[in-house]
Amino acid sequence: MAGASTPAIRALHAAAIAHRVHTFTHDARSDSYGAEAVDALAARLGVAPAQVFKTLVIELSTGALAVAVLPVPNSLSFKAAAAALGAPKAAMADRAAAERATGYVLGGISPLGQRRRLPTVVDASAPTWDRVLCSAGRRGLEVDLAPADLIRLTGAVTAPITA
Repeated sequence: MAGASTPAIRALHAAAIAHRVHTFTHDARSDSYGAEAVDALAARLGVAPAQVFKTLVIELSTGALAVAVLPVPNSLSFKAAAAALGAPKAAMADRAAAERATGYVLGGISPLGQRRRLPTVVDASAPTWDRVLCSAGRRGLEVDLAPADLIRLTGAVTAPITA
């Protein structure tokens, strides 16, 4: 989308990170935003579904919010994500708290350019790809970039976090 600007895209530009922005038409009836992105983009871009990553905001047992970034086809292991972030347990964060902390709406939460930088864990599978896709900060907007850049820009740790 020419001229598309979100905090995530601005963060990529400010850090001079090579990336590409991809768009697809978001169906307002869809509540599986990651699956919608995979369906719309994987074949078109020639990427595996496991290269498309979803961003989940979780609440650690310490009360802090954090971010888990993992392949869309996989489920999150809350125990593994919590351990990677130094907490005993984790659960999905409240939608309103996630939106307030990140500055994004559910289904468009990007791991990049968040209002408040949250502790982040990226699944250990990410560095096995030459590029990964994640939300660019709006439903129907994805960005692809090198996994090392995603990890560096978010200050993430990597760990196997899928169930």
